[in-house]
Parts: sequence; C-alpha cells; structure tokens
Amino acid sequence: MSNNKTLGWREWIELPDLGISSIKAKVDTGARSSCLHAFELDVITRDDQEWARFKVHPLQANNEQVVSCEARILDRRQVRDSGGHSEERIVISTTLRIGEWEDKIEMTLTARDNMRFRMLMGRTSITRGGFKVDPSRSYLQGIKSLN
Repeated sequence: MSNNKTLGWREWIELPDLGISSIKAKVDTGARSSCLHAFELDVITRDDQEWARFKVHPLQANNEQVVSCEARILDRRQVRDSGGHSEERIVISTTLRIGEWEDKIEMTLTARDNMRFRMLMGRTSITRGGFKVDPSRSYLQGIKSLN
C-alpha cells in the first residue's frame, strides 16, 4: 500500500476552517460519520441562519488548550454511538486536511469527554479521500507539531 493514500488507525488531522492546526483522530471504519469533541456548544442565529458556537480541546489529556470555533449548522441527525445509544447531533461542514489531501466534509459535534480521541474520522471521509486503512500502523500521514 502506498503511504500517501493509506491511513493508520490513528492520524494527525488539521481542521483549518475551525482554527485547529492539529488534532489526533481515530480512523474509524466502523463509524459512518466523522465526529468532533465539542463542549460549551451554543446555537446562535446569524443572517437568518443557525450557527454552532463551541469549544474544542484539540490535544488528548490536555484540558488547558482550548480552541473557540464557529460553523454554520447544516443539519441535525440522530446518531447511534458504539454503545447503541442514540442522540441528536448537530452536523457542520468543515475542511479536513490530512497529509496532502484536503476537502470539505460533514462532521457531527458531541461531548467526547470520556473518549480517548477528541475526533473520529469516519468511513464517509475515508472513502471520500480514496484512502485505504492499515489498522496495524499509525501516523502514516505524518506527525504534527504540537506548537
């Protein structure tokens, strides 16, 4: 497998529209949609459209670093988590950059306080990028600086 189109089970990702230069994501072929940990989530109205205003802790095990984000709400969807629990989540569109690939993706927002990864890259995004996944490897798209 060629590394430029192969992902490991975890990768560093950028979300430039949200001001997140690096966040470690679990590459999850079992999850349909991508998901981002969001807290202090508020819905605001701007120009007759709903927007989500929220905060993100981009680094695992670090609740000190906070990025404040805003994104227009595309939809609200019922999503079932790995434990079988269903919840309504806000869906946004944002740019995802991984390695040399960049595209707009849909992402749900939810509290992931108790989860190891602050972000999941789901199979819709994996497929959209034309990636293969090697679950025995990590960081095939490079390691980001934490600065």
